[in-house]
This record gives sequence, structure tokens and C-alpha cells, in this order.
Amino acid sequence: MESVTAVFAGTAFGLFGAALLVWTGARTVQRAPVALGVSPVASTALATLFGVLFLVLGVWCFFRI
Repeated sequence: MESVTAVFAGTAFGLFGAALLVWTGARTVQRAPVALGVSPVASTALATLFGVLFLVLGVWCFFRI
């Protein structure tokens, strides 16, 4: 039963991390702001950092199975 939870969490974290990285990349290529009212460099760096973090967390959950 614990493996079902790990698969669900891994899928959720992996999808969110990948989507955040794709969205951040698309906004950066279009030279559009990643977050309104925040420094473009800081918002891009933080969004990339959290995207990678969530993606790594999702992979870690899959290795826990």
C-alpha cells in the first residue's frame, strides 16, 4: 500500500516540477516576466530552482518503491 502513495507523490511532484521548468523556460525565451513585480533574474532563478527541486523529489519518490 505504501508503494501506491509513493507512485502518486512521485507523479505529482514530477509533473509539477517538469511543468514549472517548461513554463519558466517558455517565459524566459519570450522575454516575458516569470513573476509580476519581482526582479526578472530572481524570479527566473527561484522558479528554476524549485522546478528542479520538485523534479528531483519526484524521482526520489520513485526510487523509494
